[in-house]
Amino acid sequence: MLELLKKGMFAGIGAAVLTRDKIREATRMLVEEGRLSNEEAEKLTEDLVDSGEREWEEINSKFQSSFKKISENLEVVRKQEFIDLKARVELLEQRLSLLEKTRSRESGATGDL
Repeated sequence: MLELLKKGMFAGIGAAVLTRDKIREATRMLVEEGRLSNEEAEKLTEDLVDSGEREWEEINSKFQSSFKKISENLEVVRKQEFIDLKARVELLEQRLSLLEKTRSRESGATGDL
């Protein structure tokens, strides 16, 4: 699931880069047609790109917040929590095995009398 989300984020970043290029291309055409000066085209490009970046950051922030809420509600175990629990279970299994061996020896020793 996380991989799918990463792919979506990278696609969005790619779209932002593509959008920047398209904006520059469109403003260059307007300059060539005489509708904008070079300075106006640069300002328009920067304004549109800045606006797009702000919107992207806002969307990204909302997405991360929503994803965090969803993941917290799913009660999914994080990898580190799983590793920690696995280590605890292995330790308990070792202790149980030692306890069983000790009891087994004690039972054998009292059974010989």
